[in-house]
Amino acid sequence: MVRKKTPVLADVIEAGRRIEHHVPWPRAVVTAKAWNLAVEELANGRWSLLGLWGEPDKVHMALLDEAQTIGVVSLDCRGGRYPSVGQHHAPALRLERAAADLFGLAPQGLADTRRWLDHGQWGVSHPLAVRPGGPATAASYRFLAAEGESLHQIAVGPVHAGIIEPGHFRFTAGGETVVRLEERLGYVHKGIEGLMAGAPIDRAAKLAGRTSGDSTVAYSLAFGRAVEAALGLEVPARAIWLRALMAELERLANHLGDIGAICNDAAFAIMHAHCGVLRERALRAADAAFGHRLMRDRIVPGGTASDLDEAGTSAIRSLVAEIRKRFPHLVELYDNTASLQDRTVAAGRLKVELARQHAAGGYVGRASGRDFDARRDLAYAPYDELAFDVPVLREGDVNARVWIRVREVEQSLSLIEQILGRLPAGPIGVEIAAAGDIADGPREGMALVEGFRGDILAWLRIGENGTIERCHLRDPSWFQWPLLEAAVEGNIVADFPLCNKSFNCSYSGHDL
Repeated sequence: MVRKKTPVLADVIEAGRRIEHHVPWPRAVVTAKAWNLAVEELANGRWSLLGLWGEPDKVHMALLDEAQTIGVVSLDCRGGRYPSVGQHHAPALRLERAAADLFGLAPQGLADTRRWLDHGQWGVSHPLAVRPGGPATAASYRFLAAEGESLHQIAVGPVHAGIIEPGHFRFTAGGETVVRLEERLGYVHKGIEGLMAGAPIDRAAKLAGRTSGDSTVAYSLAFGRAVEAALGLEVPARAIWLRALMAELERLANHLGDIGAICNDAAFAIMHAHCGVLRERALRAADAAFGHRLMRDRIVPGGTASDLDEAGTSAIRSLVAEIRKRFPHLVELYDNTASLQDRTVAAGRLKVELARQHAAGGYVGRASGRDFDARRDLAYAPYDELAFDVPVLREGDVNARVWIRVREVEQSLSLIEQILGRLPAGPIGVEIAAAGDIADGPREGMALVEGFRGDILAWLRIGENGTIERCHLRDPSWFQWPLLEAAVEGNIVADFPLCNKSFNCSYSGHDL
Protein backbone atom coordinates (compact mmCIF):
# COMPACT_ATOMS: atom_id res chain seq x y z
CA MET A 1 0.00 0.00 0.00
CA VAL A 2 1.35 3.43 -0.93
CA ARG A 3 1.25 5.76 2.01
CA LYS A 4 0.00 9.26 1.33
CA LYS A 5 2.76 11.83 1.71
CA THR A 6 2.13 14.43 4.41
CA PRO A 7 1.94 17.87 2.77
CA VAL A 8 4.59 20.43 3.62
CA LEU A 9 3.55 24.06 4.01
CA ALA A 10 6.45 25.23 1.85
CA ASP A 11 5.18 23.05 -1.02
CA VAL A 12 1.66 24.47 -0.73
CA ILE A 13 3.09 27.99 -0.85
CA GLU A 14 5.35 27.13 -3.79
CA ALA A 15 2.44 25.68 -5.76
CA GLY A 16 0.43 28.89 -5.38
CA ARG A 17 0.92 32.32 -6.90
CA ARG A 18 3.64 33.89 -4.79
CA ILE A 19 3.19 37.50 -3.69
CA GLU A 20 6.41 39.46 -3.93
CA HIS A 21 7.93 41.49 -1.07
CA HIS A 22 6.32 39.35 1.61
CA VAL A 23 9.03 38.76 4.18
CA PRO A 24 10.27 37.14 6.31
CA TRP A 25 7.63 34.49 5.53
CA PRO A 26 6.04 33.89 2.13
CA ARG A 27 2.45 34.41 1.08
CA ALA A 28 0.77 32.81 -1.90
CA VAL A 29 -2.68 32.94 -3.45
CA VAL A 30 -3.81 29.32 -3.64
CA THR A 31 -6.60 27.32 -5.23
CA ALA A 32 -9.65 26.12 -3.33
CA LYS A 33 -8.14 22.62 -3.42
CA ALA A 34 -4.93 23.80 -1.74
CA TRP A 35 -6.97 25.81 0.78
CA ASN A 36 -8.97 22.72 1.71
CA LEU A 37 -5.77 20.71 2.00
CA ALA A 38 -4.46 23.25 4.52
CA VAL A 39 -7.75 22.98 6.42
CA GLU A 40 -7.35 19.20 6.49
CA GLU A 41 -3.86 19.52 7.98
CA LEU A 42 -5.23 21.85 10.66
CA ALA A 43 -8.08 19.48 11.45
CA ASN A 44 -5.66 16.55 11.73
CA GLY A 45 -3.49 18.49 14.18
CA ARG A 46 -0.39 18.52 12.00
CA TRP A 47 -0.44 22.27 11.39
CA SER A 48 -1.33 25.17 13.70
CA LEU A 49 -3.41 28.24 12.90
CA LEU A 50 -1.58 31.50 13.66
CA GLY A 51 -4.25 33.80 12.27
CA LEU A 52 -7.18 34.19 9.88
CA TRP A 53 -8.31 37.54 8.52
CA GLY A 54 -10.10 39.05 5.58
CA GLU A 55 -10.01 41.71 2.92
CA PRO A 56 -12.94 42.77 0.76
CA ASP A 57 -12.13 40.19 -1.92
CA LYS A 58 -10.02 37.53 -0.19
CA VAL A 59 -9.29 35.65 3.01
CA HIS A 60 -5.88 34.82 4.49
CA MET A 61 -4.55 32.16 6.86
CA ALA A 62 -1.18 32.26 8.63
CA LEU A 63 0.00 28.73 9.32
CA LEU A 64 2.72 26.93 11.26
CA ASP A 65 3.65 23.38 10.30
CA GLU A 66 5.44 20.66 12.25
CA ALA A 67 8.83 21.82 10.93
CA GLN A 68 8.19 25.29 12.44
CA THR A 69 7.75 26.70 8.93
CA ILE A 70 5.47 29.73 8.73
CA GLY A 71 3.56 30.85 5.67
CA VAL A 72 0.38 32.63 4.60
CA VAL A 73 -2.13 31.17 2.17
CA SER A 74 -4.72 33.42 0.57
CA LEU A 75 -7.90 32.57 -1.29
CA ASP A 76 -9.83 34.79 -3.66
CA CYS A 77 -13.43 34.98 -2.47
CA ARG A 78 -15.66 35.04 -5.50
CA GLY A 79 -19.04 36.33 -4.51
CA GLY A 80 -17.78 36.90 -0.98
CA ARG A 81 -17.74 33.17 -0.19
CA TYR A 82 -15.02 30.71 0.79
CA PRO A 83 -14.82 27.19 2.29
CA SER A 84 -15.06 27.45 6.06
CA VAL A 85 -12.05 26.60 8.20
CA GLY A 86 -13.98 26.72 11.47
CA GLN A 87 -16.30 23.96 10.27
CA HIS A 88 -13.39 21.53 10.63
CA HIS A 89 -10.99 23.39 12.95
CA ALA A 90 -12.68 25.06 15.92
CA PRO A 91 -9.98 27.71 16.66
CA ALA A 92 -10.90 29.48 13.40
CA LEU A 93 -14.59 29.82 14.25
CA ARG A 94 -14.60 33.23 15.94
CA LEU A 95 -12.02 34.62 13.52
CA GLU A 96 -14.35 33.71 10.65
CA ARG A 97 -17.31 35.30 12.40
CA ALA A 98 -15.27 38.49 12.89
CA ALA A 99 -14.25 38.57 9.21
CA ALA A 100 -17.91 38.12 8.27
CA ASP A 101 -18.90 41.10 10.42
CA LEU A 102 -16.16 43.38 9.06
CA PHE A 103 -16.00 42.39 5.39
CA GLY A 104 -19.21 40.46 4.69
CA LEU A 105 -17.24 37.32 3.83
CA ALA A 106 -19.39 34.20 4.17
CA PRO A 107 -17.63 30.99 5.29
CA GLN A 108 -19.48 28.18 3.56
CA GLY A 109 -20.34 25.28 5.84
CA LEU A 110 -19.90 27.15 9.11
CA ALA A 111 -22.82 26.23 11.37
CA ASP A 112 -22.43 29.19 13.76
CA THR A 113 -23.18 32.34 11.77
CA ARG A 114 -24.08 34.61 14.69
CA ARG A 115 -22.52 38.05 14.56
CA TRP A 116 -19.44 38.32 16.75
CA LEU A 117 -18.05 41.88 16.79
CA ASP A 118 -21.11 43.59 15.33
CA HIS A 119 -23.70 44.13 18.07
CA GLY A 120 -25.96 46.17 15.79
CA GLN A 121 -24.70 49.50 17.12
CA TRP A 122 -22.35 50.62 14.35
CA GLY A 123 -24.89 52.30 12.08
CA VAL A 124 -23.47 50.27 9.17
CA SER A 125 -22.89 46.62 8.40
CA HIS A 126 -19.70 45.15 6.94
CA PRO A 127 -17.86 48.47 7.38
CA LEU A 128 -14.63 47.31 5.68
CA ALA A 129 -16.32 45.85 2.60
CA VAL A 130 -16.04 47.61 -0.77
CA ARG A 131 -19.69 48.57 -0.40
CA PRO A 132 -20.73 48.65 3.27
CA GLY A 133 -24.33 47.77 3.95
CA GLY A 134 -27.07 49.41 5.95
CA PRO A 135 -27.16 49.21 9.73
CA ALA A 136 -27.62 45.79 11.24
CA THR A 137 -30.43 45.41 13.72
CA ALA A 138 -29.53 44.91 17.36
CA ALA A 139 -31.22 41.52 17.64
CA SER A 140 -31.05 39.51 20.84
CA TYR A 141 -28.08 37.16 20.97
CA ARG A 142 -28.92 33.46 20.94
CA PHE A 143 -26.69 31.63 23.41
CA LEU A 144 -26.14 27.93 22.85
CA ALA A 145 -28.39 25.62 24.81
CA ALA A 146 -27.40 22.90 27.29
CA GLU A 147 -29.70 20.04 28.12
CA GLY A 148 -30.15 18.30 31.45
CA GLU A 149 -32.28 18.22 34.57
CA SER A 150 -32.39 21.13 37.03
CA LEU A 151 -30.09 23.36 34.99
CA HIS A 152 -30.21 27.11 35.40
CA GLN A 153 -28.48 30.05 33.75
CA ILE A 154 -26.44 32.83 35.34
CA ALA A 155 -25.74 35.98 33.35
CA VAL A 156 -22.63 37.98 34.28
CA GLY A 157 -21.63 41.24 32.61
CA PRO A 158 -20.88 42.90 30.33
CA VAL A 159 -20.42 45.46 33.12
CA HIS A 160 -18.36 44.01 35.96
CA ALA A 161 -17.77 44.92 39.59
CA GLY A 162 -14.33 46.40 39.03
CA ILE A 163 -12.37 48.68 36.73
CA ILE A 164 -12.06 46.05 34.01
CA GLU A 165 -13.18 45.77 30.42
CA PRO A 166 -16.66 44.58 29.43
CA GLY A 167 -17.56 41.07 28.41
CA HIS A 168 -20.65 38.92 28.91
CA PHE A 169 -20.42 35.44 30.46
CA ARG A 170 -23.42 33.14 30.27
CA PHE A 171 -23.16 30.19 32.67
CA THR A 172 -25.33 27.11 32.56
CA ALA A 173 -25.02 25.34 35.90
CA GLY A 174 -26.37 22.37 37.77
CA GLY A 175 -26.39 23.57 41.34
CA GLU A 176 -22.98 25.17 41.79
CA THR A 177 -21.25 23.16 39.04
CA VAL A 178 -20.66 24.84 35.68
CA VAL A 179 -22.03 22.71 32.84
CA ARG A 180 -21.33 25.24 30.10
CA LEU A 181 -19.83 28.70 29.82
CA GLU A 182 -20.30 30.82 26.74
CA GLU A 183 -18.72 34.21 26.25
CA ARG A 184 -19.93 37.14 24.24
CA LEU A 185 -17.27 39.71 23.45
CA GLY A 186 -16.91 42.64 21.05
CA TYR A 187 -18.02 45.40 23.44
CA VAL A 188 -14.68 47.23 23.14
CA HIS A 189 -14.35 47.05 19.37
CA LYS A 190 -12.47 50.21 18.37
CA GLY A 191 -12.25 49.74 14.62
CA ILE A 192 -8.46 49.47 14.64
CA GLU A 193 -8.29 47.82 11.21
CA GLY A 194 -10.47 50.50 9.65
CA LEU A 195 -8.45 53.28 11.26
CA MET A 196 -5.24 51.71 9.96
CA ALA A 197 -6.34 51.88 6.32
CA GLY A 198 -4.76 54.93 4.69
CA ALA A 199 -2.92 55.97 7.84
CA PRO A 200 0.69 57.17 7.65
CA ILE A 201 3.13 54.70 9.18
CA ASP A 202 3.79 56.82 12.28
CA ARG A 203 0.06 57.22 12.94
CA ALA A 204 -0.54 53.50 12.39
CA ALA A 205 2.27 52.67 14.83
CA LYS A 206 0.48 54.63 17.54
CA LEU A 207 -2.76 52.77 16.79
CA ALA A 208 -0.98 49.42 17.03
CA GLY A 209 0.40 50.37 20.44
CA ARG A 210 -3.11 51.04 21.69
CA THR A 211 -4.66 47.74 20.63
CA SER A 212 -4.26 46.34 24.15
CA GLY A 213 -2.79 48.75 26.67
CA ASP A 214 -1.04 46.20 28.87
CA SER A 215 0.81 44.88 25.80
CA THR A 216 1.67 48.20 24.18
CA VAL A 217 5.38 47.29 23.92
CA ALA A 218 4.66 43.91 22.32
CA TYR A 219 2.19 45.37 19.81
CA SER A 220 4.54 48.21 18.91
CA LEU A 221 7.34 45.72 18.42
CA ALA A 222 5.21 43.44 16.23
CA PHE A 223 4.03 46.34 14.08
CA GLY A 224 7.51 47.84 13.84
CA ARG A 225 9.08 44.55 12.81
CA ALA A 226 6.36 44.01 10.18
CA VAL A 227 7.02 47.46 8.70
CA GLU A 228 10.76 46.86 8.71
CA ALA A 229 10.29 43.47 7.04
CA ALA A 230 8.13 45.04 4.33
CA LEU A 231 10.61 47.81 3.63
CA GLY A 232 13.79 45.78 4.04
CA LEU A 233 14.88 48.10 6.83
CA GLU A 234 17.85 47.24 9.05
CA VAL A 235 17.39 48.46 12.63
CA PRO A 236 20.47 49.58 14.59
CA ALA A 237 21.76 47.04 17.11
CA ARG A 238 21.27 49.30 20.12
CA ALA A 239 17.61 49.81 19.25
CA ILE A 240 17.07 46.04 18.92
CA TRP A 241 18.47 45.44 22.40
CA LEU A 242 16.53 48.35 23.92
CA ARG A 243 13.33 46.91 22.46
CA ALA A 244 14.01 43.58 24.17
CA LEU A 245 14.69 45.38 27.42
CA MET A 246 11.30 47.11 27.21
CA ALA A 247 9.58 43.83 26.31
CA GLU A 248 11.02 42.08 29.37
CA LEU A 249 10.09 44.98 31.64
CA GLU A 250 6.53 44.78 30.32
CA ARG A 251 6.46 41.01 30.84
CA LEU A 252 7.83 41.42 34.36
CA ALA A 253 5.26 44.02 35.42
CA ASN A 254 2.31 42.07 34.02
CA HIS A 255 3.34 38.71 35.49
CA LEU A 256 3.85 40.27 38.91
CA GLY A 257 0.43 41.88 38.72
CA ASP A 258 -1.22 38.64 37.59
CA ILE A 259 0.32 36.50 40.32
CA GLY A 260 -0.98 38.87 42.97
CA ALA A 261 -4.42 39.19 41.36
CA ILE A 262 -4.87 35.42 41.10
CA CYS A 263 -4.06 35.07 44.78
CA ASN A 264 -6.47 37.89 45.58
CA ASP A 265 -9.27 36.00 43.82
CA ALA A 266 -8.49 33.13 46.17
CA ALA A 267 -8.92 35.52 49.15
CA PHE A 268 -5.16 35.74 49.82
CA ALA A 269 -4.81 39.49 49.80
CA ILE A 270 -1.31 39.69 51.24
CA MET A 271 0.18 38.29 48.02
CA HIS A 272 -1.85 40.79 46.04
CA ALA A 273 -0.46 43.65 48.12
CA HIS A 274 3.19 42.58 47.91
CA CYS A 275 3.06 41.72 44.20
CA GLY A 276 1.30 45.04 43.58
CA VAL A 277 4.20 46.87 45.22
CA LEU A 278 6.71 45.08 42.98
CA ARG A 279 4.62 45.76 39.88
CA GLU A 280 4.51 49.45 40.80
CA ARG A 281 8.30 49.41 41.20
CA ALA A 282 8.60 47.96 37.70
CA LEU A 283 6.34 50.64 36.22
CA ARG A 284 8.30 53.40 37.95
CA ALA A 285 11.59 51.96 36.71
CA ALA A 286 10.17 51.90 33.15
CA ASP A 287 9.14 55.54 33.55
CA ALA A 288 12.58 56.51 34.81
CA ALA A 289 14.29 54.62 31.99
CA PHE A 290 12.05 55.42 29.02
CA GLY A 291 9.80 58.29 30.04
CA HIS A 292 6.50 56.38 30.26
CA ARG A 293 5.22 53.87 32.81
CA LEU A 294 3.85 51.52 30.12
CA MET A 295 6.55 52.51 27.59
CA ARG A 296 3.84 53.46 25.12
CA ASP A 297 5.12 54.85 21.80
CA ARG A 298 8.71 54.12 22.87
CA ILE A 299 9.14 51.54 20.08
CA VAL A 300 8.69 52.95 16.59
CA PRO A 301 9.28 51.54 13.11
CA GLY A 302 12.99 51.87 12.48
CA GLY A 303 14.08 51.76 16.11
CA THR A 304 13.13 53.34 19.42
CA ALA A 305 11.97 56.82 20.40
CA SER A 306 13.97 56.81 23.65
CA ASP A 307 17.52 55.94 24.59
CA LEU A 308 18.69 54.64 27.95
CA ASP A 309 20.96 56.81 30.08
CA GLU A 310 22.89 56.05 33.26
CA ALA A 311 20.01 57.11 35.51
CA GLY A 312 17.63 54.79 33.68
CA THR A 313 20.11 51.94 33.84
CA SER A 314 20.51 52.49 37.57
CA ALA A 315 16.73 52.46 38.08
CA ILE A 316 16.38 49.14 36.27
CA ARG A 317 19.29 47.56 38.13
CA SER A 318 17.76 48.65 41.43
CA LEU A 319 14.44 47.13 40.38
CA VAL A 320 16.07 43.79 39.55
CA ALA A 321 17.92 43.77 42.87
CA GLU A 322 14.73 44.48 44.81
CA ILE A 323 12.70 41.80 43.05
CA ARG A 324 15.49 39.25 43.47
CA LYS A 325 15.49 40.00 47.19
CA ARG A 326 11.73 40.01 47.81
CA PHE A 327 10.17 37.74 45.22
CA PRO A 328 11.55 34.37 46.47
CA HIS A 329 9.87 34.96 49.84
CA LEU A 330 6.55 35.55 48.09
CA VAL A 331 6.97 32.39 46.03
CA GLU A 332 7.65 30.45 49.23
CA LEU A 333 4.58 32.00 50.83
CA TYR A 334 2.44 30.94 47.86
CA ASP A 335 3.84 27.41 47.85
CA ASN A 336 3.45 26.86 51.60
CA THR A 337 -0.07 28.21 52.11
CA ALA A 338 -2.33 25.17 52.14
CA SER A 339 -5.57 27.13 51.90
CA LEU A 340 -4.30 28.86 48.76
CA GLN A 341 -3.12 25.63 47.16
CA ASP A 342 -6.53 24.16 47.90
CA ARG A 343 -8.07 26.77 45.60
CA THR A 344 -5.51 26.73 42.76
CA VAL A 345 -4.46 23.09 42.42
CA ALA A 346 -6.73 21.13 40.03
CA ALA A 347 -8.94 24.18 39.39
CA GLY A 348 -9.64 25.28 35.81
CA ARG A 349 -7.70 22.45 34.21
CA LEU A 350 -7.00 22.85 30.48
CA LYS A 351 -6.26 19.62 28.64
CA VAL A 352 -2.98 19.29 26.78
CA GLU A 353 -4.81 18.27 23.60
CA LEU A 354 -6.95 21.42 23.57
CA ALA A 355 -3.94 23.70 24.16
CA ARG A 356 -2.19 22.09 21.21
CA GLN A 357 -5.25 22.23 18.94
CA HIS A 358 -5.72 25.95 19.58
CA ALA A 359 -1.98 26.72 19.37
CA ALA A 360 -2.38 28.40 22.75
CA GLY A 361 0.45 30.79 23.45
CA GLY A 362 2.10 32.11 26.58
CA TYR A 363 1.45 30.81 30.05
CA VAL A 364 -1.89 29.29 28.99
CA GLY A 365 -0.24 27.00 26.45
CA ARG A 366 2.96 26.34 28.37
CA ALA A 367 1.05 25.36 31.53
CA SER A 368 -0.72 22.72 29.41
CA GLY A 369 2.33 21.24 27.69
CA ARG A 370 2.62 23.38 24.53
CA ASP A 371 6.31 24.13 24.29
CA PHE A 372 6.32 27.23 22.07
CA ASP A 373 7.90 30.64 22.59
CA ALA A 374 8.41 32.97 19.63
CA ARG A 375 11.55 34.41 21.21
CA ARG A 376 13.23 31.01 21.10
CA ASP A 377 11.49 29.13 18.30
CA LEU A 378 11.66 31.99 15.79
CA ALA A 379 14.91 33.26 17.34
CA TYR A 380 14.54 36.92 16.49
CA ALA A 381 17.21 39.36 17.64
CA PRO A 382 18.53 39.79 20.24
CA TYR A 383 17.02 36.65 21.81
CA ASP A 384 19.10 34.52 19.47
CA GLU A 385 22.13 35.73 21.46
CA LEU A 386 20.60 35.48 24.95
CA ALA A 387 20.40 32.53 27.33
CA PHE A 388 16.98 31.73 28.78
CA ASP A 389 14.73 28.78 29.53
CA VAL A 390 11.09 28.35 28.52
CA PRO A 391 9.22 26.75 31.44
CA VAL A 392 6.65 24.12 30.50
CA LEU A 393 4.23 22.15 32.69
CA ARG A 394 1.45 19.71 31.82
CA GLU A 395 -0.98 19.98 34.73
CA GLY A 396 -2.91 22.79 33.01
CA ASP A 397 -4.57 24.10 36.18
CA VAL A 398 -4.60 27.52 37.84
CA ASN A 399 -1.60 26.48 39.92
CA ALA A 400 0.40 25.58 36.81
CA ARG A 401 -0.40 28.92 35.19
CA VAL A 402 0.86 30.66 38.36
CA TRP A 403 4.10 28.65 38.33
CA ILE A 404 4.74 29.39 34.65
CA ARG A 405 4.47 33.09 35.51
CA VAL A 406 6.80 32.66 38.50
CA ARG A 407 9.45 31.01 36.35
CA GLU A 408 9.04 33.60 33.61
CA VAL A 409 9.57 36.37 36.16
CA GLU A 410 12.87 34.70 37.06
CA GLN A 411 13.83 34.36 33.39
CA SER A 412 12.95 38.00 32.65
CA LEU A 413 15.18 39.15 35.51
CA SER A 414 18.05 37.18 34.00
CA LEU A 415 17.33 38.52 30.50
CA ILE A 416 17.24 42.11 31.76
CA GLU A 417 20.63 41.64 33.42
CA GLN A 418 22.07 40.11 30.26
CA ILE A 419 20.73 42.94 28.10
CA LEU A 420 22.08 45.65 30.39
CA GLY A 421 25.45 43.92 30.49
CA ARG A 422 25.73 43.63 26.70
CA LEU A 423 23.84 46.70 25.47
CA PRO A 424 25.75 47.96 22.42
CA ALA A 425 26.48 51.61 21.73
CA GLY A 426 25.30 53.44 18.65
CA PRO A 427 22.21 55.06 17.13
CA ILE A 428 18.70 54.08 18.20
CA GLY A 429 16.88 54.39 14.90
CA VAL A 430 16.82 55.05 11.19
CA GLU A 431 14.40 57.13 9.19
CA ILE A 432 11.63 55.25 7.44
CA ALA A 433 12.11 57.53 4.43
CA ALA A 434 15.55 56.00 3.95
CA ALA A 435 14.20 52.47 3.85
CA GLY A 436 13.97 52.28 0.08
CA ASP A 437 11.77 53.22 -2.85
CA ILE A 438 8.43 51.40 -2.97
CA ALA A 439 7.48 52.68 -6.41
CA ASP A 440 7.67 49.08 -7.68
CA GLY A 441 4.40 48.29 -5.92
CA PRO A 442 2.96 47.67 -2.48
CA ARG A 443 5.14 45.93 0.09
CA GLU A 444 3.95 43.36 2.60
CA GLY A 445 5.49 42.33 5.90
CA MET A 446 4.65 40.10 8.82
CA ALA A 447 6.00 39.59 12.32
CA LEU A 448 5.34 37.26 15.23
CA VAL A 449 6.64 38.42 18.61
CA GLU A 450 6.26 37.10 22.14
CA GLY A 451 4.09 39.27 24.38
CA PHE A 452 3.43 38.46 28.00
CA ARG A 453 0.21 36.58 27.05
CA GLY A 454 1.79 34.77 24.12
CA ASP A 455 2.58 35.34 20.48
CA ILE A 456 1.21 38.46 18.74
CA LEU A 457 0.93 38.50 14.95
CA ALA A 458 1.12 41.59 12.76
CA TRP A 459 0.55 41.49 9.00
CA LEU A 460 0.43 44.60 6.84
CA ARG A 461 0.68 46.03 3.37
CA ILE A 462 2.28 49.39 2.65
CA GLY A 463 1.07 51.18 -0.49
CA GLU A 464 3.13 53.01 -3.07
CA ASN A 465 2.36 56.31 -1.33
CA GLY A 466 3.91 55.02 1.90
CA THR A 467 0.66 54.69 3.85
CA ILE A 468 -0.84 51.54 5.31
CA GLU A 469 -3.21 49.86 2.85
CA ARG A 470 -4.17 47.04 5.21
CA CYS A 471 -3.05 45.89 8.64
CA HIS A 472 -4.21 42.95 10.73
CA LEU A 473 -3.17 42.43 14.34
CA ARG A 474 -3.94 39.15 16.11
CA ASP A 475 -3.91 38.95 19.90
CA PRO A 476 -3.15 35.62 21.63
CA SER A 477 -6.51 35.96 23.38
CA TRP A 478 -8.34 34.94 20.19
CA PHE A 479 -7.19 31.38 20.86
CA GLN A 480 -7.32 31.58 24.66
CA TRP A 481 -10.86 32.84 25.30
CA PRO A 482 -12.47 29.64 23.90
CA LEU A 483 -10.13 27.56 26.07
CA LEU A 484 -11.32 29.36 29.18
CA GLU A 485 -14.82 28.09 28.41
CA ALA A 486 -13.49 24.53 28.31
CA ALA A 487 -11.34 24.92 31.44
CA VAL A 488 -14.22 26.20 33.57
CA GLU A 489 -16.52 23.25 32.86
CA GLY A 490 -16.95 21.06 35.94
CA ASN A 491 -15.72 23.76 38.32
CA ILE A 492 -17.99 25.58 40.74
CA VAL A 493 -19.29 29.00 39.78
CA ALA A 494 -17.36 30.62 42.65
CA ASP A 495 -14.07 29.49 41.09
CA PHE A 496 -14.72 31.25 37.79
CA PRO A 497 -13.01 34.53 38.83
CA LEU A 498 -9.94 32.54 39.82
CA CYS A 499 -9.88 30.60 36.54
CA ASN A 500 -10.60 33.72 34.54
CA LYS A 501 -7.75 35.67 36.13
CA SER A 502 -5.33 32.79 35.62
CA PHE A 503 -6.05 33.11 31.87
CA ASN A 504 -6.20 36.94 31.95
CA CYS A 505 -7.31 37.18 28.34
CA SER A 506 -7.45 40.61 26.75
CA TYR A 507 -10.85 42.04 25.85
CA SER A 508 -9.45 45.03 23.99
CA GLY A 509 -6.84 43.07 22.04
CA HIS A 510 -9.46 40.55 21.00
CA ASP A 511 -12.13 43.07 20.08
CA LEU A 512 -9.73 45.30 18.11
